[in-house]
Formats: sequence, C-alpha cells, structure tokens
Amino acid sequence: MQPKTVILGSNFYTGLSIIRGLGAHGVHTVAMDYSYKNTYGARSRYLREHHIVPHYREHPEQLLQALIAYAKEQSTKPVLYPSVDPYVIFVDRYLDELRQYYLIPMTEQGLWSDIMDKGRLYELAARHGVLVPNSIHPDEERFEERVVADIGFPCIVKPTDSPAFVSKFREKNFLCLNIEDVRAAVGKAVDAKLNVIVQRVITGFDDQVYTFDAHLNQSSKVTHWMTCQKLRQFPIRFGASTFSKQKHIPELFDIGAPFLEAIGYKGFADIEFKKDATSGRFYMIEINARTTTLDPLFRKCGLNFPLILYRELTGQDIGTGYVQKDTGIAICFLIQDLIASRDYRRAKQLNVRQIVSSYFTRKAPAVWSFKDPMPGLHFSAIMAKKIIKRLLRA
Repeated sequence: MQPKTVILGSNFYTGLSIIRGLGAHGVHTVAMDYSYKNTYGARSRYLREHHIVPHYREHPEQLLQALIAYAKEQSTKPVLYPSVDPYVIFVDRYLDELRQYYLIPMTEQGLWSDIMDKGRLYELAARHGVLVPNSIHPDEERFEERVVADIGFPCIVKPTDSPAFVSKFREKNFLCLNIEDVRAAVGKAVDAKLNVIVQRVITGFDDQVYTFDAHLNQSSKVTHWMTCQKLRQFPIRFGASTFSKQKHIPELFDIGAPFLEAIGYKGFADIEFKKDATSGRFYMIEINARTTTLDPLFRKCGLNFPLILYRELTGQDIGTGYVQKDTGIAICFLIQDLIASRDYRRAKQLNVRQIVSSYFTRKAPAVWSFKDPMPGLHFSAIMAKKIIKRLLRA
C-alpha cells in the first residue's frame, strides 16, 4: 500500500501547498492541527483526512504519543511534513522517537534546531566560509562600544529563536537607529527571556533579497534547485515575502550547495541571502528547514519539492532537476502585498507605476486555485472577518 503523508498544520499557506503538491499526484494526504480554527488548507479537495491533535507547545508529549498512535495504525510508515517553524522544532526534538514510525529526511537530531538558531547558524556559516552579517551578542565584552564601532546604525536586534520571538512581539526583529534603541530592544528581549544578537543591516533595497531553494538527497547531495528574488515584503525592510519571482542566480548555487552538503543537510532547504548594494557580495541571512510560502512558485516552475521528498523517502527514483533560465513567473500574496505597497509608497521607495506594472506577469496561485477553490473561499472569509474587526475598532 502506498505510504500516507502527515502534514503538521493546515492553517497557513505552506500546509495548503504541501497538500496540493502531493494530493494532486494521488498521494494520500493527512492534515493534523491543534484546532479547527482557520484551517483553510483542510478545505482542499486534495486532503483525505483531517485530525485534531494536542498542541505542539502546550502538550508536546501528548502530541508525540498521538502521532505514534496514528502511525501504528498504518500498514506502512507515513512521510511526515512539518509545515511551519514550531513544528520543525517539535519534530527535531523528538526526531529519534518519530523516525521509528515515520519517514523523515533528517537523520541527525539537533541539526534543524542548530540552523534555525541564528547564533549557531552564523557559527556554522563562518566555519564554512559563507558570509554573514556582522553580529554581536549582548554578553560579549565592550558590547555597546563594539555596536557603535563595528555594527553601526541603523542596525537590528534579532532573535536567535525566531518562532518564540515572533510569538511574543509579533515582529521579526527590532530596528534600532541609535544605542539607546539598542538598549531598549535588548531590555525587552531580556525581560521576555529571549536570546538576541545585534546585527549589521546589509545595504540595499528589499529587491536585493534572494533565495536558494534545494532538495538534498539522503547522501546530502543537491539533486534539485532553483533561485528566486524577493521584490516586496511585509513589513517592509524586514518581513515575509509578499511578491517574489523566479530569478536564476548561479552564484547562489555556488555558495549554498557546498554549504548544505558540508553540514550534512537532507531534505528541502531554503537559504535567504541579501546582496550588499555596496560590495555586490551575498550574505546569508537565514535558513528555512521546511516548505516555504514560495512553494507554489516552485511547482509552477517545474519543481515539486514535497513530491520529490515523498518519492525519495518511499524508494522511488527522483533524478535531478533545476531551473536555469528566467521564466518570469511570480507569486503574490495580494492582501499583504497591497499593505506593503502602501508602505513602500509612503516611504517613497516605490511608485504606483512600478507596483501596478509588476502585477502584469504570469503568476503561481498562492491560495486561490480554480482547480481547488474551497481553501481560497475559506481564506477570504477569514480575511474579511479580520478587516471588519479592525474597522469596528477604528
């Protein structure tokens, strides 16, 4: 019997994309959530089962036992997909136990957590000769003096544990214009018992952010890859992509592939780089150790990373694949992009003509799909409720 797939989380773009990428090819998909609230991905016609399980943070041991119990009921090991960072951390924490019952690409417990921790990631990168932004930890000697002399302003106070930081502050980092801002930002993090670093801001507009996206097989060799360019993000300067396009940048393969192979990475990885406007050199910003919001764009360009992983883990031949030309295909998260576009205009970084012209390009479906309309309808209802609540508050 063909192995099932278990997707942890269907209340975000990534869960929906995994469901579609697998289900459209006849793979039995199972979504597991801690609540029915906002699980628009579970409305997909490609989902076969939907289960409510204990919360990954509040009851991790119970969630582990629920996953084991489900796997024991199956005739073959299911393939496990964490769709967002907290689930990646959960799977990594219990990797040795879960691998007894599930097919999971990573074999080294702790590696996912290491690369998600910015401090440990930058140590790994420096060890392998990959450029990273200058960073200083608040506990280091002459901290404030070195921030002023070596980092400069503006700078950012950035978490080593992004999921916990975002959960607490609803921001990815704190932008600081002077040393007083740095003191206040570090103080907030200390009060919240969160570890942070102060980091140099790489010069350049938001469209100088790029990604190297790859699948590494069980021998830690890159078999499939492509690169993308972020055009807009929200919040502007330090946010998540709202409009990105496929863009072939061979240099990113030359940097990203050797690094991932050297650290023994397996499965899908997304490395975010920023190109310094002054030097033209690429700096590693972070690594996503799970499917990203760009996944529909990858599929539209011919690389179905969730399916590639499934086929490899179930013993099928995956060959090799890459996108080595500019296709012009983009992906847009419209509601967030409209808000971001407003902010770019207010900051006088983009004008209306630049924004509008970007929409006239071939696009991958972020949520809406004529072949699978229900998630889009449910997502629209969720967004409408949020907008109405904000208007009522105003």
